[in-house]
Amino acid sequence: MASLTQLEYVLSVEKHRHFGKAAKACHVSQPTLSQQIRKLEDDLDIVIFDRIQKPVIATEKGQKFIDQAKIVLKEHQKLVHYAKSGAE
Repeated sequence: MASLTQLEYVLSVEKHRHFGKAAKACHVSQPTLSQQIRKLEDDLDIVIFDRIQKPVIATEKGQKFIDQAKIVLKEHQKLVHYAKSGAE
């Protein structure tokens, strides 16, 4: 199962189109970010990024995954906001 951190890493790579820049933006080392994305890809049996292309681009399935990851993280942010606001 994908962790929220892994989803954040994926979205950072998608935004920056570069693993090193994405890692810097996430305040982790590039190997850590790459390993977590690779683990996610292995766990889900999907290739999210075409690493041969420069800049890095998402595969077709990867783009669909990214689109859903954006929704998941946005909904997670709503949930945290709801919990912190003390709403009933």
